[in-house]
Amino acid sequence: MFRHCILLRAASGSRILPDHTVSRVSVNSRLGIKAFTSKKEPSFKAGLLFTSRCASTLPLQSQVVICGAGLVGNSIAYHLTCEGWTDVVVLDLNEVASGTSHNGSGVLGLFKPIAEKEIVTYSVDLIKRLQKEGYNLGFKQCGSLNLARTRDRAIALKRRIAYTKPYGLECEWLDRHEVKRRHPHLYTDDLEGGVWVPDDAVADPYAVCTTLASLAESQGATYVEGCAVESVVTDETPHSQIVPRVTHVVTSQGTILCEYFVNASGMWARSLGEKSSPKVRIPAFPAEHFYLHTNPVVEAVDELPVVRDYDAHMFCLTRNQEFIVGGFEQNSKPAFSDGIPENWRNSLKGDDAHFRPIREAAENRIPLLKEAQCQPLVNAPDNFTPDGKWILGETPEIDNYFVAVGMNGNNLQGGGGAGQAIAEWIMYGSLAKEMLPFDVRRFTDLHNNRRYLKERVREVVGRHYEILYPGQCEYRLARKLRCSPIYSEQEARGAVFGTRMGFERPLYFDITHKRNDPPAQMPEGTFRKPSFIDCIREEYQACREGVGVIDLSSFTKIEVTSAGSQVVEYMQKLCSNDVNVPVGGVIHSGMQNERGGFENDCLLIRRSDNSYLMLAPTSQQTRIMDWMRRQITAEGCVSVSDVTSKYSVLGVVGPKSREMLSLICNTDLVFYGHMAKDINIAYASGVIVLSFTHMGEPGYTLIIPAEYTLHIYDQLMTIGHDYGIRNVGMFTMRALRVEKFIPFWAEELDSSTTPYEVGRGYKVKLNKEYFIGKFALMRQSNQGLKKRLVHLTLDDNFDPDVDIWPWGGEPIYRNNHYVGSTTSTTFGFTLNKMVCLGFIRHHEGHNVTPDYILQNAHFEIDIGGRRVAACASLQPPKMPVVRMDGFASYRPKSRGIITQK
Repeated sequence: MFRHCILLRAASGSRILPDHTVSRVSVNSRLGIKAFTSKKEPSFKAGLLFTSRCASTLPLQSQVVICGAGLVGNSIAYHLTCEGWTDVVVLDLNEVASGTSHNGSGVLGLFKPIAEKEIVTYSVDLIKRLQKEGYNLGFKQCGSLNLARTRDRAIALKRRIAYTKPYGLECEWLDRHEVKRRHPHLYTDDLEGGVWVPDDAVADPYAVCTTLASLAESQGATYVEGCAVESVVTDETPHSQIVPRVTHVVTSQGTILCEYFVNASGMWARSLGEKSSPKVRIPAFPAEHFYLHTNPVVEAVDELPVVRDYDAHMFCLTRNQEFIVGGFEQNSKPAFSDGIPENWRNSLKGDDAHFRPIREAAENRIPLLKEAQCQPLVNAPDNFTPDGKWILGETPEIDNYFVAVGMNGNNLQGGGGAGQAIAEWIMYGSLAKEMLPFDVRRFTDLHNNRRYLKERVREVVGRHYEILYPGQCEYRLARKLRCSPIYSEQEARGAVFGTRMGFERPLYFDITHKRNDPPAQMPEGTFRKPSFIDCIREEYQACREGVGVIDLSSFTKIEVTSAGSQVVEYMQKLCSNDVNVPVGGVIHSGMQNERGGFENDCLLIRRSDNSYLMLAPTSQQTRIMDWMRRQITAEGCVSVSDVTSKYSVLGVVGPKSREMLSLICNTDLVFYGHMAKDINIAYASGVIVLSFTHMGEPGYTLIIPAEYTLHIYDQLMTIGHDYGIRNVGMFTMRALRVEKFIPFWAEELDSSTTPYEVGRGYKVKLNKEYFIGKFALMRQSNQGLKKRLVHLTLDDNFDPDVDIWPWGGEPIYRNNHYVGSTTSTTFGFTLNKMVCLGFIRHHEGHNVTPDYILQNAHFEIDIGGRRVAACASLQPPKMPVVRMDGFASYRPKSRGIITQK
């Protein structure tokens, strides 16, 4: 199909002609962009400016409509038109680059976590290329100094060096004297050192924004300014399970039909999301963001590197002989609490008192700033998201409605890469690379709550420069929103909570906590052995030797039903395992995409001939509902319902679990194979009991109607006293499953990973009829694997009591060649060793065979710059087998328990 792209911009001028073989020029004098004659070979005339071609009226229809002519929206239009999509519409309420795009610092930082680094790298390469083609974008590759005042900050930076270097980023650790040589104006006496990144750069955000607009327009896009979106209309059908699709957009200048709609409207994105039916969740909220410009200073030469003083939450760069100071303050200020006014710029004021700590930190780090004359403080608000990551992708509420927002204080860094990703997503329907950390489907309704966002944004800004100790840095604000029915009881018993999808989950239980003590808190973070390790050890031992109870109520729960037998055909199409099991059967399966990668990892319970109950990872609640709904056809008569809040889930784990449960249940708890039973426990009825745990230990999973949860929990804790019962948290679950080589969603399993690569090929049934991803998996089974998940145990030279621990993301080396990275790590209490899981690829790009891993291979893991030898395996380790105790072999003393008669 012939594709088009139009960017809407209502201003004077003629409409773009359909003949794009003519000279591709145009940009009005206000933008100040030079003309060029073709999109591949620009030719310039110094100082020559052209008047923009723009639509005098809103087109009646268009393939793509983009709302927002800021940096991200222009980038999307540019990348679409580069690929020949020449019939699109982008609407802007005001003028091109009139939002927040031109206010940013202009810093381009490559020293990022890997997922972000790929997008930022693309942005840098794009701007660098355009600069070489003759566009004056203010691009200067001046490098950056990333400073460490404390030892922990130094460890954090060295860990990042270790996992960034294998991806080709040049960076090195400098001592304080070398830092001083790179930037002679810095005070360095209080530093541990810093990281030098020579490829970091700065550019002019406004110039980049307007240049992308010019190029997009010259390649076929149309801009319309002063055009407000009033509503996005879909083909929604009441009570339908099928995801509605965009049909047209109603604007202040009329209605335009379209196939795709992109919300790239920055601070206005959330309110625009509410102007559709169904409403689209876009959880982003503006925070005030400040910049201080000095007057020209002789010493402020452009060659000076960008300085990031993380421990002071401050950065500083130079441009046009000015120092520019900014920061990510620990307690930020939400902007426009009552909504964004039309004259929003006039309502913004500098807050010198609020900015004073950052200014003083900058003057301490660069003493000559104390004498510099400063311009008035600039208040340049930007959109921040609940987790500080971009929001990208196709929305779960509406088909062909895409979102690209939440640049979190720097539109320039993510704009180019995000624009390219969204354009690819639109053109091909999916992305070849994994975008899970930025997927718009990582949120639920609660994340879009205005009061929640306003509270969370106070904290999320400062976390950009915090030391985020792995697993030990939970948010402080906007908490206790989604809680298990036994939350208060867990808190009284010493639970230290973390959140996932807004759900409070015990991470571990503090063994020193007493019932009347204040709530237990996570201690100060560390990269070494955590102080709560003994708490995890006791929980682990309970699961291995006695009984442990873990609250898994946050798990996603979905009912899948049909009027007839259609549900079986539907689930067989989605699942790579054979899920046509008898009623009462339990089956573990992956749901694959067309490339064979995981879209879901789930447990299915056959409840009746025409219904299943599915348990899936907590973070999949929105994402997998969207995936499953998109597979429903009009003739399928299948219904999927999110029942996560209807049930609680308790795992009763350990060799004494059957004996203990039998005291409050008169049903035979001996299961033959994986199956489910509906039983009564104590006074509660309708409890679904599975002969399955998620930790590789014997035991049961109880799926409980939510109103009975507290009652059953109280009974378990009462009768379990003499069995040594313990509450168990998510850290212990991690320890058990990593030690046993059990992969989990979002750590080992994602849309780019197949079952064969993680050792789950035995759960793929290629002999059944078609399922999504079957052909890709057939090819892979014949052609071999390019990567494999391995189990690694660290050498005895690693001292877990003293050394820095691996926490995930560490590079893996084989015979001194980089071959992969770790995913999950833990201390294995049975193995008495540090255990890592990680993916390995052949260093020369060949297939990864068992011999490559097991023969003549010396593996090392780089932990913060120190390589530690490791032993690799493709099989779970040999561990003592723990079986259920004999039924009722021991009767505890009566403690007021309720028994079944």
